[in-house]
Amino acid sequence: MTHICNPILRGFNPDPSIVRVGEDIFIATSTFEWYPGVQIHHSRDLANWRLASRPLARAAQLDMRGNPDSCGVWAPDLSHADGRFWLVYTDVKRYGQTTVDGATGASLRDFHNYLVTCDRIDGAWSDPVYLNSSGFDPALFHDDDGSTWLLNMLWDHRPGRGRFAGIVAQQLCRETLRLIGVPKLIFTGTARGFTEGPHLYKRDGWYHLLVAEGGTGWDHAVVMARSRSLLGPYEVHPDGAVLTAGGRADAPLARAGHGDLVELADGTTWLAFLCGRPAPGTERCVLGRETSIQPVRWDADGWLRTIDGTGKPDPTPPQPALAPHPWPEQAWDGTFDGPDLPDAFQWLRTPRPEFLFSLTARPGHLRLFGRETIGSLFQQSLVARRQTDHRYTVTTRVEFAPDHFQQAAGLACYYNSTKFHYLNITSDDGVRQLHVMSAAPDLTGCTDVVVVPALPDGAIELRVDVDGAALRFAWRSAGDREWQVLPMTLDASILSDEATLPGLPNFTGCFVGMACQDLSGTGLAADFEWFRYREGDEAERAFLRD
Repeated sequence: MTHICNPILRGFNPDPSIVRVGEDIFIATSTFEWYPGVQIHHSRDLANWRLASRPLARAAQLDMRGNPDSCGVWAPDLSHADGRFWLVYTDVKRYGQTTVDGATGASLRDFHNYLVTCDRIDGAWSDPVYLNSSGFDPALFHDDDGSTWLLNMLWDHRPGRGRFAGIVAQQLCRETLRLIGVPKLIFTGTARGFTEGPHLYKRDGWYHLLVAEGGTGWDHAVVMARSRSLLGPYEVHPDGAVLTAGGRADAPLARAGHGDLVELADGTTWLAFLCGRPAPGTERCVLGRETSIQPVRWDADGWLRTIDGTGKPDPTPPQPALAPHPWPEQAWDGTFDGPDLPDAFQWLRTPRPEFLFSLTARPGHLRLFGRETIGSLFQQSLVARRQTDHRYTVTTRVEFAPDHFQQAAGLACYYNSTKFHYLNITSDDGVRQLHVMSAAPDLTGCTDVVVVPALPDGAIELRVDVDGAALRFAWRSAGDREWQVLPMTLDASILSDEATLPGLPNFTGCFVGMACQDLSGTGLAADFEWFRYREGDEAERAFLRD
């Protein structure tokens, strides 16, 4: 028997929403402040997945300039009805909390929920329809009577309240795509608290409500309740959590929760859920929250349970009875020879990528235009890909000729504006230098260390090697054989949810990529000739070969 290797979507791919249309299975995941918005992966056997679409790709659909870190697109929900795909999502514009005399005051946050549709998963999705701003994690339920309902968690900003007030439901008109009637609170959650991520299903006359509870940390869980009426009242699953890692940071798949169900053509039911894998020897999930999947069963009492009944996430579930369907390998050699950005890469917040980078200004190169600081919440030139392995090597070659200390370009390992390690070429009094800039929760602001006071002319190759929590930078002149490894070992584990300053949202994962800044106002460009990401044992071989 062959097995699925969880997680199926490695690296930052949280909050899965799964749907089957015929033999095709799709999972949508959150992208937060990374653009374009929402990742949709496609499979036909649950084991092999490919990126099929990033549907929120126009300014009319999504503009996140100014959104705080870990805001933007939260928990998209993907469904299919009336011959088209429906996608609802939250664009979080503010994440704030007011304290008064040490007590928690009103917590005012802006959660705007929208709906887009498309007849093809990889087509041009519609302009968004605004739904509400009452809370986050919207989801649609298409009932068998032809009605459609919107569910979302209800945010209670009032002082002294629990914030997570429960799940509300309101009918949506399929013709006008507008909400009708009034919202009704249908479920207030359990003692675990932090009730969010609703999904609704109908089976044997029961409405089954699935929610995420326990927060996004080690106590995260999938919880279910059921009712004979869509609007409740709902009784809670007698076992408590349907799926959880039980607060164990050392579980193979920790932080398990926020799930969604799909039924295959053979009648078997599968649960897609998020999870985290801490870096070895740490309790920090640098890879972010990833997506896993495993079979579940409906028991004689009508409740859903894991196959073994323990409620634990399964790292290696058996593959379903589907024909294996690996996708044709789309290998990328690391060069920038085409007019489009390779699929692995994204950028931050703005719907105007042409202001940040070009693949045609100098053919064969990715040209980054110097824009705002690497901590900017508006327009910074950072093009990066997810870290998907605890051990990896990245190398790149850059041509950059700064003549001012406000100009910089290089290789960045980036979580958000408060957590990054950045190896960059800059200038001091006309002398080109190599610096390492770091921001971490235990630092006040950023450190900026000169590591090479005078760089030779010409193209420079930059390198980062990560092994668990250890991060090392290196450099060499183009054409040289030997790498110059920098003497410091940096802490890669700070690039995680778990390393944080109080009060800040942390819901993404580490990216590694290319960056360029120019605060002098000239927009000085950096040209990157190639970018190579090698994982695991291949990273070790790359160090010996390159």
